[in-house]
Amino acid sequence: MIHDTGRHWRVVAGALVALTLTAQAPRPAPPAPVEMWVPKKTPYAAYDAPNRPWWKLADVLALHKGATDWSQPIVRNRDIVADWHQQAPGKRTAEVAYADNRTAIIVWGGQLRVTIAGHPPFVAGKGFEIDVPLRVPFTLETIGDQPALWFEIHAATDLPLYPLGSTPERPRDVTGFRYERRLVSGGAGAPDATNPLYVDYYKDVVQGGARATAFVAAQHLFVNNIRGRATPTPPASNLGHFHVGYDEFWFVMEGNVDLQIEGEPLIKAAAPGDVLIAKQGRWHRASFGGPEGQMGTRVAINPYPLGLHGYSTQSGGRQ
Repeated sequence: MIHDTGRHWRVVAGALVALTLTAQAPRPAPPAPVEMWVPKKTPYAAYDAPNRPWWKLADVLALHKGATDWSQPIVRNRDIVADWHQQAPGKRTAEVAYADNRTAIIVWGGQLRVTIAGHPPFVAGKGFEIDVPLRVPFTLETIGDQPALWFEIHAATDLPLYPLGSTPERPRDVTGFRYERRLVSGGAGAPDATNPLYVDYYKDVVQGGARATAFVAAQHLFVNNIRGRATPTPPASNLGHFHVGYDEFWFVMEGNVDLQIEGEPLIKAAAPGDVLIAKQGRWHRASFGGPEGQMGTRVAINPYPLGLHGYSTQSGGRQ
């Protein structure tokens, strides 16, 4: 494969310029809310394993204490799957691509050498948010003397594709699917201004002042950084909103997050690395917790960049 490095750096430079301009430009005002009859799932969706309202990172690490290589399922719904992965020093994932959707990765520990076909490799440490385009093969190699830890997000319908060059033998089948040698059409995806190849979140946003914004905004996958200051937890009468047709979850990137979910105890001060899940049809209201004024970031993840929010008629479309 020919690597067009000139094109790559033009794309990266364009994305950095867009990130800078985004940090400076005012946000456009959202459209005014419209009152409609909105279907709310009744009863609201239950938590089925492995989904739970609050996955604490400390609990995940405790489940795999003493192991260097492991994976832990965290989110399973009809739209999105997400897992924690840890990989020992010197090891590398198999080269894979995904058929129809981007792959989102948040690096949380150690260092990874990320090799994405058509782009120069780069080293990603804690706080890197990576957006692998659809149908582009990639590998993740642990470098240094510490295991690498990352959170990986996929569309639920995607299964890995294996390039013949790195996997000449037929891969092991998965339940309901048999791997066959076939031609793949449609071409490969690419980074763009709204889907950068990666963001070094702590350097670019926390330290550099760039605006927190989505790093994946595509069909079937929306991964959106939301940043703000800690405030007193709103009263329980502030319901927040619900979604008609999908679950939503959040990765705590910075500071602390409070979350009220219909039918569950209030979550107070979820910590960095924790994952919070609101099932379909449940009212939920997220806010930044911890000491008042502390900065926080929650990465909101759902399948729709323009997903509908159902608010109470008394709220004015705000929470």
